[in-house]
Amino acid sequence: MSNLVHEEEMAIDSSGTEAGKQSVSLGDVGDIRPVPRITLQAFCETDQVADVLNAAANDRRMVKAHVKVNMGGISAAAEFYEIAPTPNLIVVESMLSGEELMADLARLANNCDGETKVVVIGHKNDISLYRELISSGVSEYLVAPLTMADVMNTVSDIFVNPDKGALGKIVAFIGAKGGVGSSTICHNVAWSISNNFKSDVMLADLDLAFGTANINLDQDPTMGIADAVFSPERVDDILLDRLLAKCAEHLSLLAAPSTLERTYDFDPNAFTNVLDVAQRSTPVVTVDLPHQWNGWTKQILSTADEVVIVACPELANLRNTKNLLDTIMDLRPNDQAPRLVMNQVGVPKRPEIAIPDFVGPLGIEPSAIIPFDPALFGTASNNGQMISEADAKHPTSEIFNVLGQILTGKAELKTEKKSALGFLSKLKRKRG
Repeated sequence: MSNLVHEEEMAIDSSGTEAGKQSVSLGDVGDIRPVPRITLQAFCETDQVADVLNAAANDRRMVKAHVKVNMGGISAAAEFYEIAPTPNLIVVESMLSGEELMADLARLANNCDGETKVVVIGHKNDISLYRELISSGVSEYLVAPLTMADVMNTVSDIFVNPDKGALGKIVAFIGAKGGVGSSTICHNVAWSISNNFKSDVMLADLDLAFGTANINLDQDPTMGIADAVFSPERVDDILLDRLLAKCAEHLSLLAAPSTLERTYDFDPNAFTNVLDVAQRSTPVVTVDLPHQWNGWTKQILSTADEVVIVACPELANLRNTKNLLDTIMDLRPNDQAPRLVMNQVGVPKRPEIAIPDFVGPLGIEPSAIIPFDPALFGTASNNGQMISEADAKHPTSEIFNVLGQILTGKAELKTEKKSALGFLSKLKRKRG
């Protein structure tokens, strides 16, 4: 029962201002699952609740839902649906309780289709009322004031089928500059998650022209991501399974064609259906994005559950990382900042920006710092191996393990900071 049990009832300030600001607070959105393609219509009595619903409607997790917020409460809803079809979900706010509330809901129920769900937002913190509403067929009863997380959690819980398990997490990797090793980091993290947690991982290589995932994982698939993106209407779980190359027990690859036989110009939502299907069937989907800025890369970065920016410690990388961070955070105002991985740190004779000086203007700490080691990475690449396959005891292998823990929510960032900075300090001592 979301947001119902309080120490005491919280008053609504009808004058707006401070109470209004509190009513659109974000709340804990950490594990909210994206809402599927539903229609949601709300009928509110207070501006505060309307503001929360409107704010939730603009969150990336609600991007597939069609949301319309109206004023007027239950009476307006009952009147409206006398002549209009009901949506998947109706959210109504009411100041009433007891028999008056139940009478209003009975009027609404007379005009609802059998499959329509109803959520009631009230202002009475009453456990007996809650039980009565649930027993009457109401999907949930929330007590105002609400946060966005209350709304999104409730909608997600109603429409994401628990029998199919939680939707998978999409982790998108992008380089701040070409050649910084973003693809290598993405591939190794995917392998680490699948190997360490025995959890299925799908690696989607979206660098269709120059993708290297098939080489790095020693695969030669005849089909891949191109077969899905050029026929989006055909994509379902069955087709996706046919397109995947099995790389390990828990790791599958949706490979890029890596050919120049055609150009790969797509509209912004070209990969949406493919990733939707992938997310429904796999706990973790790692997406290897090419270093380019267009509609579809922007769309994927705006909707992914986690974004990882890979950068090297030099000036152009700093500028590009700053631009990426600012843009992505504008696209995702209710999410944490993207993760930063510093790669190829300590190249001999290369002037570098010190890590503290690099991250200072960005306002974030690196989740991992990976030392420059051409022998290790070169050998693994030439052999079609991941770093942990080439040398499981190498310190860099442990960095990928911890980074995988962070991205799957199995480790705190604080632990990773200590680990990454520890490797950096060792590197400095070697160089000194």
